[in-house]
Amino acid sequence: MIGNTPLVTLHFARENLTIHAKAEFVNPSGSIKDRLAQTILRHALEQGRLREDTIILECTSGNTGISLAMVGAALGVRVKILMSDTASVERRHLMKHFGAELQLFKADRGYLTGIELSRQMAAADSRYFLPCQFENPLNALDHEEQTGPEIIRQMDGQIDAFVSGFGTGGTISGIGRALKHHCPEIQVHVMEPAEAAMLSGELPCCHAIEGVSGGFVPPLLRDAPIDHRIKIASADAIQMTRRLAREFGLLVGTSSGANVCAALSVARQLGPAARVVTILCDRAERYYSTSLFGPMSAPASAPEASFALGL
Repeated sequence: MIGNTPLVTLHFARENLTIHAKAEFVNPSGSIKDRLAQTILRHALEQGRLREDTIILECTSGNTGISLAMVGAALGVRVKILMSDTASVERRHLMKHFGAELQLFKADRGYLTGIELSRQMAAADSRYFLPCQFENPLNALDHEEQTGPEIIRQMDGQIDAFVSGFGTGGTISGIGRALKHHCPEIQVHVMEPAEAAMLSGELPCCHAIEGVSGGFVPPLLRDAPIDHRIKIASADAIQMTRRLAREFGLLVGTSSGANVCAALSVARQLGPAARVVTILCDRAERYYSTSLFGPMSAPASAPEASFALGL
């Protein structure tokens, strides 16, 4: 049930632009992170690292925690998640529903706070197994061997650019390598919040695009074959996420809206015939308590967009 997700073709009539988006929200727990959870835990199981008393321990903003909790439940292994107290409460409920234990922390230094805490806990208790999503090469390798080739196949090998934000860096690193191997001319663009554009040399700050740019540059991103950087404001990401729901019937999270904003920017630069691919990362239900579901303007009287499923 994990992987082999569909590709949707989205035509924006207002802009007269078309992009292609990988629908990762159809994975069983609702996000692209199901891929890394399955790959890392399956590898650990094959290596004999998951024992009867093992506790999977990870710092995560939410999606990886939900995925680890789901796969852990299927494997019969305990899961404990370290999570910022600012993350949406819906994610907490989903993790607990899968049976995971949750420990919240004050994210004084973004993800780094939780990562250091997880290492301290693992050093003090040998039962803990750390997936280390931000630096585990299996994270990027899975996208290089699975997600990237899926995109190439679904696009019949015809791709001009790939656009994605980063959380762990695994998605853009792995898919980027696969696409560059297929065709070195393919452009790889990284999306980052305008309020926290660290890759552009700016200081990290608060933004409303959950799951991306967690206050530091993850190790997996350092080897990503990135050609260009695109800054997207949180307000624009939220507006596009709502538009995807109203005009396309796609109930996705804010990072998906940010990716689409960036992909449209690239398509505008490359021209209407450009074949630009991006990622729809997760489902919207885990954001009910966030600004995504705040006051909204009235919907347009007629739809201005269309999409087609790629088989």
